[in-house]
Amino acid sequence: MKDEKKKNIVKNAYGKIARGSGCCSECNSEQVAKNIGYSDEEIRVVPGANQGLGCGNPIAIGKIREGEVVLDLGSGTGFDCFLAAKKVGSSGKVIGVDMTEDMIKKARGFAEKHNFSNVEFRLGDIENLPVERNSIDVIISNCVINLAPDKRKVFKETHRVLKSGGRMYVSDIVLLEELSDEKKNDESLLAGCVSGALLKEYYVKMIEDSGFNVKIISENKEISKTQYDGILLESLSIEAIKV
Repeated sequence: MKDEKKKNIVKNAYGKIARGSGCCSECNSEQVAKNIGYSDEEIRVVPGANQGLGCGNPIAIGKIREGEVVLDLGSGTGFDCFLAAKKVGSSGKVIGVDMTEDMIKKARGFAEKHNFSNVEFRLGDIENLPVERNSIDVIISNCVINLAPDKRKVFKETHRVLKSGGRMYVSDIVLLEELSDEKKNDESLLAGCVSGALLKEYYVKMIEDSGFNVKIISENKEISKTQYDGILLESLSIEAIKV
C-alpha cells in the first residue's frame, strides 16, 4: 500500500471520529482514558476533548515545567495539549500538530471556549513539521507515530525542532511479532494503530539512530487484550533525549 493511500485512510477515519462517527463513536472514551493512566481530574479539564484514542499518558511521564514550549504530535482534538498547557502556564506555550482538518477545527473550538490562550493548533504532517528548528523544549505524542508511513522522517523531524537536550515523551503501539500480510494491508487495522506499527526493537533503534538517548519508561502488554483483540503488541512509553 502506497504511503499517500495510507495517509488518506487515516485522515478519513479520524475525520469521522472528529465529526462524531467512525470506529470510536461508541467506545467509552472515559474508561479508555482511565485504563491508560489518566485521572478523573485530567479527563474533566476540557469536556469532550478526550476521544479515548490514546494508548498511554505522556503527560504523566513528561516532567513538563512552567515556561516550556511543548509540541504534541498528532494532537487530535487537543486533550493532551490542554493538560500540558496547565503545566507550562501563561509563560509557556503548547503547539498541537495534526493532519486532519476536522480535528484541528474541533481543537481550536475547545481552546477558544475554555480560554486556552497559550495553546496553538497547526494543520500539518508530522513527517514534515510546520515548526522552527531548535524551538521546542518537550515533545509529546500519544499513539500517533505508528500511523505515519515514514517513521524515520518523523524522528528526524523531532530531532530538528527540539532544542539541544530537549526531551520527547511518547506512548505508542509496537508489535511483539510480525503481522501477516493480510493484517498489514487491513485498512481498519491501519486506522486502529496496528498494521502500521513496528516491532518494538526496531522502533527503539530507529529513535536512537535519529540522535536520541532512549529510556523505556513502561510497557503495557495488557492493552492487547482490552483494546486490540489479543494481537501480540504492547503500548510502549519512552523518554528520548536529544543528543
